[in-house]
Amino acid sequence: MRTLWTSDKSEKWERFHGNRPTFLGSAILPLAQSGLRYNGGGMSELYWLPEVPDWRARVFALASAGQGDWVTARQLAEANLNFTRTNMLDTAFRQALASRSPASMLGKPVRLALLGSCTTSHLHAAIRVAGLRRDIPIEIYEPAYGQYWQELVDPGSDLHRFGPDTVLFALDSHHLSAGAEVGASKDDADQYLAGTTSRIQTCWRLAREAFHCPILHQTALPVHPPLIGMNEYRLAGSPARFLARLNQNLRALSDAAGVDLLDLEVFAASDGVRAWHDTGLWLRSKQEIAPSAAPMYGELVVRLIGAKQGRSRKALVLDLDNTLWGGVIGDDGLDGLVLGQGSALGEAFVAFQSHARALARRGVILAVCSKNEVANALEPFEKHPEMVLRRSDIACFVANWHDKAANIRDIAVMLNIGLDSLVFVDDNPAERALVRQELPMVAVPEVGDDPATFGQTLADAGYFETLAVTEEDFGRGRLYQRSAARTALRQSNSDLPSYLRGLSMRLIWRRFDQLGLARIVQLINKTNQFNLTGRRYAEDAITAVMADARALGLQLRLTDQFGDNGIIAIVIGRLLDDGDLVIDTWLMSCRVLGRNVEACTLNLLVEQARSLGACRLVGDYVPTAKNDMVKNHYARLGFEVATLGADGASRNILDLAGFAPTETHIDVREG
Repeated sequence: MRTLWTSDKSEKWERFHGNRPTFLGSAILPLAQSGLRYNGGGMSELYWLPEVPDWRARVFALASAGQGDWVTARQLAEANLNFTRTNMLDTAFRQALASRSPASMLGKPVRLALLGSCTTSHLHAAIRVAGLRRDIPIEIYEPAYGQYWQELVDPGSDLHRFGPDTVLFALDSHHLSAGAEVGASKDDADQYLAGTTSRIQTCWRLAREAFHCPILHQTALPVHPPLIGMNEYRLAGSPARFLARLNQNLRALSDAAGVDLLDLEVFAASDGVRAWHDTGLWLRSKQEIAPSAAPMYGELVVRLIGAKQGRSRKALVLDLDNTLWGGVIGDDGLDGLVLGQGSALGEAFVAFQSHARALARRGVILAVCSKNEVANALEPFEKHPEMVLRRSDIACFVANWHDKAANIRDIAVMLNIGLDSLVFVDDNPAERALVRQELPMVAVPEVGDDPATFGQTLADAGYFETLAVTEEDFGRGRLYQRSAARTALRQSNSDLPSYLRGLSMRLIWRRFDQLGLARIVQLINKTNQFNLTGRRYAEDAITAVMADARALGLQLRLTDQFGDNGIIAIVIGRLLDDGDLVIDTWLMSCRVLGRNVEACTLNLLVEQARSLGACRLVGDYVPTAKNDMVKNHYARLGFEVATLGADGASRNILDLAGFAPTETHIDVREG
């Protein structure tokens, strides 16, 4: 057993086994003799990411003493990386940080337990580099080869001492299908399938009980060749048929268990199994995932981790000319645009618009950023019969002659979301380069110049990965359009009280319940700015709050004259024996800031705390990378600062005996 570099804190967890391949920079052993093509394109590269100038030189500089930093490493990770380059960057960055942990820059890292039944050590670098791309430091623990079950059931094992906060089960297809017998009857095949799914469910249960953390599970790759051909489903004992049935069962079982799937079968169906699995490498090294697919594998793992943390992008910002239609509206006029039936190119633009509209329907905010006269830019949305997108689909429409980086900054302000929530699509490489340079936090995919590929490129890039879709998601575009109407009303009123009264606001609250569970969990795990502690919880933790008589879980919905804003705030409190109710979590949607919702929520919270017998409210502020806007939240509401840490963290106290509710112009009702 040998130990590779990590910080002192996690050094003993990063391991590989003596007879496995070692990947350090460009030294690849023993795979150099295997005949594998490391730079073969396709799955070995993240094609939607750009080439970064002087990439290799900058990686070498990163590894030099004193020159390593997270920001530089993140920029280098935002490049079209194959397997070799991924390992080079990972090695260089870890060398640069040998004396300090990545956590020193971005807070507590994700502690990922990679529980596999085959060789997975060659995937570590790709997972860590994908974490760089999303500003998520990741520490990885992998048990000794084939020991995932033994360590899972042993409370004294290294796995339990590691204490993961995310567990990924990566059980290989040969391991899972070892008992599938070609000559088995249907009943025997059914029995083996039931036994396998039961063992997997036991793994999920043991991990959940031990670590109380999100569980990810990798679906089986279809690595077995068919035995009777295209009608393989008729052979009950076929290993290929068994894996297909197993994956289908896992999709249903994972929903019931609250497990999120890393669905490799879907990608293998799209890319071809050979893009993911090399039979020769399996026989030599027991690597189910081919090294050439490692960058994409790491990307998929971290997409799920990021989605759980609310790191997915929220808005798609679209150029117009030669992006949503062919031609230049200002020069070619409405009749000269290439759009719709009659040409392959016109149909390609329609297909991309349809993809964008579908994203909007499931909750992605759409915005337009175009160098155009406003009247010209609007004309196709209002008059062209082949337009799929209409003005009503666009939450924020910006058309002028300013540079696009400046306009994108304005779009983020108007939508009240961070720049790191935006994805910008433009057919012009010069515009893409400008935005990347000026706004590196904005995602800018290399969509190329063929509109037929725009939608697939966005899908492959995974910017909008999410784990569930709620009713609020389906109406998000309308929410942001109503927000613009509220802004117009605010500007038409000369004083704030008149504006607030004019909104006719109603705050509708309920205790946590099963009906709102999915939305509660989603908000907790995606809200970053107005989030006092940044804590994240899975469904089982929220269910525990619902069952605890001394806990308080509130979900708040806000309506006004423009419509329903949906669930906009979550508060979790716990009553202690001394009469203090500690506010564990307080988060709100930034859409409702400036409308006295914070004070109204406190009025309600005090009322509910008193009903539990509380004498004081205790509110903690824990700084995160994005919640600086609420550092004085409790002080503004009348709390006294009891303690203030060197890092800006604070504990704040409100004595309920002398509390008087604040007038908010909001009607509060339970419902």
